[in-house]
Amino acid sequence: MSQVFTWIWVVSGILLILLVLLHSPKGDGMGGIAASGSSMFTSASSAEASLNKITWIILTIFLCLAIILSAGWI
Repeated sequence: MSQVFTWIWVVSGILLILLVLLHSPKGDGMGGIAASGSSMFTSASSAEASLNKITWIILTIFLCLAIILSAGWI
């Protein structure tokens, strides 16, 4: 049973990395210091909102499994 949770934890970690990489950058970074004008995108699209929800769900699964596996509750 512990191995099943370990594999789910590993898969959720890999999915979490991929989902974070799919997010669009929020800030201008160092290039925003010299650039003038406003941002081209002022509101989050529905795709970005869905991506945020999925990322939070996978993060919750990952953290819960990390706590359960490290505490030895299984």
